[in-house]
Amino acid sequence: MKPMTWGGVLRRWRMRAWVALLCLTGFAGAAHAGYAAIVVDASSGQVLQQVNADQRDYPASLTKMMTLYLTFQGLKSGKLQLDEPMQVSAHAANMSPTRLGLRAGQTISVRDCILGMITKSANDAAAVMAENIGGSEPAFADMMTAQAHLLGMGETHFANASGLPNPDNTSTAHDLVRLAMALYRDFPQYAHFFATQEFVFRGQIVRGHNHLMYRYPGMDGLKTGYIDASGFNLASTAVRDGRRLFAVVLGGRTAAVRDNLMARLLDDGFAGQETPLAVIADASRTPLPAVASRRAKSAHSVRVAAHTHQSRSDRKVAAASACTRHTAACRRATASRRVRHAATTRVAAHHPTKKAVVVAARRQVDG
Repeated sequence: MKPMTWGGVLRRWRMRAWVALLCLTGFAGAAHAGYAAIVVDASSGQVLQQVNADQRDYPASLTKMMTLYLTFQGLKSGKLQLDEPMQVSAHAANMSPTRLGLRAGQTISVRDCILGMITKSANDAAAVMAENIGGSEPAFADMMTAQAHLLGMGETHFANASGLPNPDNTSTAHDLVRLAMALYRDFPQYAHFFATQEFVFRGQIVRGHNHLMYRYPGMDGLKTGYIDASGFNLASTAVRDGRRLFAVVLGGRTAAVRDNLMARLLDDGFAGQETPLAVIADASRTPLPAVASRRAKSAHSVRVAAHTHQSRSDRKVAAASACTRHTAACRRATASRRVRHAATTRVAAHHPTKKAVVVAARRQVDG
């Protein structure tokens, strides 16, 4: 056996360090992306509070806000009509839950696709719109990303129309609140759709997932989201005394905890005070160190006008297989992942589930 050179020793240590990094970032990134929150005044664009707002996260079904943005864009331009029938492909019909139960060869109206996405967070409806507007879902995802950058969402990249698990489907709370504001600013004639609590589809009542909207006075939208990798997400807007606020919460521990945090953020925002950092961190399923929350000055205000494209550095979710059983960090991450998986299974017990194609066995339950 040849003696190992110093260069060989250095390469071996570099490889060990890289594997350890994959273990730490791979499990943490694949399971969740932390937590974040932001509250913005609609009229001034002032950020009232933000925590981890520029941290890259998984948007889950908040992705559908961009699918809806492009749908509304088509309606506004006359390229689409609300009663226009959309073809359902086999790809769309085979989307994972949640869905409307569409079958290949059927048609569905643009209006029902919109309502299905907003209330039930229907992944099949999102795929239908993607294919009918973009020709294919990958082509539509490129359109989504391009539009995101036009809106100044420089840290956002969309990989599909639904928000189903994909390591390339990433955004930030800051970008998502910008998108929420753009929906109400650019398409006021369609904003009423976000207040829909239920609708009748083919003789059946389809009820919404946004339970906070049912009990929070003045809330008239927007969207819930959940996959295992993200935790429970929510984008909301509410009006009080003629003043509208927008807010986004990412990485909630449960749907109820997420909703309660959103209500607290909005209450405090309307009252002109900040929500304590400890309250925000406690709502996270797996709390991470938060950046300092601050009242944003004018330099930190959300600008809803178009911005120049910003460069994007893709963060791939590292393969869990890179870990070794002998790495302590890997053992801890694996145990933590099992606990989170069991908790998710209990939350989703009454929902149909299906393994996702990527990022292990993620599920979209809350929408």
